[in-house]
Amino acid sequence: MAELSENLLFIAFLCYLVATAFFGGAIRKKTDDVVWTTSGKIAFGITSLGFLSHLGYFIMRWIVAGRIPVGNLFEFITFFGMMFILAFLILYFIYKINVLGLFALPIVMIIIAYGSMFPTEIEPLVASLQSKWLYIHVTTVGAGQAILAVSFAAGLVYLMAVVDQTKASKKTFWLEFIMYTLCATFAFVVLTSIFAFTNHSEVYRYVQDESEMTVEYNLPVVFAPHNGELIEGDAYFDAPFETPAWLNGAEAPRRFNTLMFSIVGGLLLYGLLRLLLRKRISAAIQPKLKGVRPQVVDEVSYRAVAIGFPVFTLGGLVFAMIWAQEAWGRFWGWDPKEVWALVTFLFYAAFLHLRLSQGWHGERSAWLAVIGFAIIMFNLIFVNLVISGLHSYA
Repeated sequence: MAELSENLLFIAFLCYLVATAFFGGAIRKKTDDVVWTTSGKIAFGITSLGFLSHLGYFIMRWIVAGRIPVGNLFEFITFFGMMFILAFLILYFIYKINVLGLFALPIVMIIIAYGSMFPTEIEPLVASLQSKWLYIHVTTVGAGQAILAVSFAAGLVYLMAVVDQTKASKKTFWLEFIMYTLCATFAFVVLTSIFAFTNHSEVYRYVQDESEMTVEYNLPVVFAPHNGELIEGDAYFDAPFETPAWLNGAEAPRRFNTLMFSIVGGLLLYGLLRLLLRKRISAAIQPKLKGVRPQVVDEVSYRAVAIGFPVFTLGGLVFAMIWAQEAWGRFWGWDPKEVWALVTFLFYAAFLHLRLSQGWHGERSAWLAVIGFAIIMFNLIFVNLVISGLHSYA
């Protein structure tokens, strides 16, 4: 059954890939994009099949594990992707924006591929997660963040369609930075897959501050522990740099090593695309979006925030504080994960305030949607992988 679960997730991934092509075929350059075209109907149907397969993966894994499958990063990220698709399907059914699928589905595929790079084995929950609040807190957080992520896809469509690409500016710079971050994430997936396929593993033992630590690298070693002295390992000189001092914990060198591989790999991939396109990536995409109605895309972005914000607030703050009181005897402790949940809440509260009270519609609202998604991804990726805290067990 575990193998069947993984196969269902792979089928869902393939469905999203095929549906992306049909959404691309549904885009009209000279007429409004909000048209229920044949290609759009097919894309919607295939995406729905992919969601059902994704849901089947989730249910089968739940049966095999005997618990809800959100107990580690792989499980949470795939759940996040599933809820992203559900939110997209609902909004697409209402608004019929074909180009939204062309942007949203690749984001989901990258998310699923990224999650698959982490250990996928079904393991018992650690003691701190064996609570009914795992079902309530983690699922509502994942659902809320996924709905908010749809606002990013809509906001990105809006910006790609309206930002002036005839000259370089701060706006074009930040759009290209978004393209680069997608390249970096894709590079992480590719590099990790390649070295996992070759079973690459390097284990080193160091002495750091009079304590021994063992570090297992899954990528070639470039960063050793800060002020660490090698006591076992043959290729110490393959790690010419040290991990920054502000990164603590035995996993910090491996995590930072992987992060830097992703950054450099993203730069190489982005540079290759720029070389092939001979222009900014966003400038190459913009001509394909002439049929987009910006005001409708803006409305989708706002609706996603209006729905996702209260869901995230319940899961990320209210339910989280109740569980923290039950597990650790306090509602709040300034753990990095807690801090960034608060930052996320405050940001989207400001988003809604500026939108409803200050008239921040259109381009300014789209930029806020993009920034909000960056905060969510920072919390999901950087806080989980680099910054040590009480939530690092995942």
